[in-house]
Amino acid sequence: MKQRHEKSTPSVGRADLPRLRRATDVEIMRTSPLELADLPADFWDHASLTVPVRKQAISLRIDEDVLEWFKQAGPRYQSRMNAVLRSFMQASTAGTRKSGKR
Repeated sequence: MKQRHEKSTPSVGRADLPRLRRATDVEIMRTSPLELADLPADFWDHASLTVPVRKQAISLRIDEDVLEWFKQAGPRYQSRMNAVLRSFMQASTAGTRKSGKR
């Protein structure tokens, strides 16, 4: 029977905060993905902090093309799907508040 070796810290999913704090603007630009190179100056003006909430595992049927589209963007596609759903929920909730409906 194989013994499972547990690491004291995860190898992925944790940011090296001291290294990130030392990074210069030049280093950040050099290592940033190309799609971030030409962001408009006001890109982050309406951004909001999303505080993680407790997750619940579910089984969900998704159209194959929708799932593939999310997966093509790389790892953490489930988190992106959750963010899209959260954005829709917040927009829907904001719309009902403005119109006085519940």
